[in-house]
Amino acid sequence: MGASNLKCRECAAEYALEARYVCERCFGPLEVAYENARLADDIPGLRRRIQGGPQNIWRYADFLPLTAQPGPSGRTSSRAALPAGCTPLIRADRLAERLGLREVWVKNDAANPTHSFKDRVVSVASARARELGYEVLACASTGNLANSVAAHGAALGMETYVFIPSDLEEQKILATGVYGTNLVKVRGNYDDVNRLCTELSGERDWAFVNVNMRPYYAEGSKTLAYEIAEQLGWELPDRCVVPIASGSLYTKIAKGFEEWLGLGLVEGELPVMNGAQAQGCSPVATAWEAGHDVCRPVKPDTIAKSLAIGNPADGPYALELARRSDGAIDAVSDDEIRAGIRLLAETTGVFTETAGGTTTATLAKLAARGDIDPSERVVLVITGEGLKTLDAVRGTFESHEIGASFDEFVEQVEGAGARA
Repeated sequence: MGASNLKCRECAAEYALEARYVCERCFGPLEVAYENARLADDIPGLRRRIQGGPQNIWRYADFLPLTAQPGPSGRTSSRAALPAGCTPLIRADRLAERLGLREVWVKNDAANPTHSFKDRVVSVASARARELGYEVLACASTGNLANSVAAHGAALGMETYVFIPSDLEEQKILATGVYGTNLVKVRGNYDDVNRLCTELSGERDWAFVNVNMRPYYAEGSKTLAYEIAEQLGWELPDRCVVPIASGSLYTKIAKGFEEWLGLGLVEGELPVMNGAQAQGCSPVATAWEAGHDVCRPVKPDTIAKSLAIGNPADGPYALELARRSDGAIDAVSDDEIRAGIRLLAETTGVFTETAGGTTTATLAKLAARGDIDPSERVVLVITGEGLKTLDAVRGTFESHEIGASFDEFVEQVEGAGARA
């Protein structure tokens, strides 16, 4: 049981579980296929095994693409790096009240080791890379992935190369270089960086987590869906709001829900899937609004740099998912993103980066538009930590500076509040 082969998402051609990401017949993308039908024979036992597993993503090993079996601790040697997953699912009653909704939950993936959901995908990709014998880990990144690849490589003792746009947020650059990686800043946007890494992957015997290892890497995102369902008492939410960059996270969360629905681990229907983009880089939202099936590439111009992928690889699949789940894909402005960061912080105590501001602002837009039934259970997916994008909130609040004087406090602080 478990991963059986790679399969083309377009023509269904099958390949061995090797470092391959594109179909030789039609050039379609490859994804991992599984043979897990027998797991449905003992659903109570499967649930107990999951609940008794390690407190990280490897509790879902049956649904992840590794060939080695875990030992008693839930780990194999290829998994012995930074433990990712099992992040909080927080009931956000004050946020729900502010938006006029009944039940909102925040899946806070900023609680991962490098403070973003990328630790999930890198955990899987690096483990599979070790199984395949690679000694060098690499990536093209808009920031969070660079942090994660550098950190996981350090934990595994692997050499790493991370390639990033040269104008990336300083906080993300510092949080990458500290791990001793080979940090390469490329003059250009993410799509330029990705093209370079695709070329390098053909010339270097390296495991590029989001190029030649992409089919395995992408599977790590499914664990968000598994955790949400498990944390809700083996139930599904009615709706999920998820950020879209390449579209992989958005589509793989849905795949995770569908896998468990197919096995009978959970009951009901696929949640309504809402995608969120920044207006300054919204090829999927633009295609959605126009009713198109494919995305036209754009040049990114937004504060949400972690979502700034102008030519999203999974854009067509994101559009298809939005349609079949009765969802939608929206875009919000940079000002709305800043307001979303503040809204989430003020109502939940969770400080998110610009990607989370994008999803929160999209949730607010959906609520204001009346797209969400007040009785729905909604999960808001927060993918990264606000300390990574501090410039986004600079100048968005006021402070008071006074002397160490009671009278000054009364006059300038309390008095200012009364005058306001």
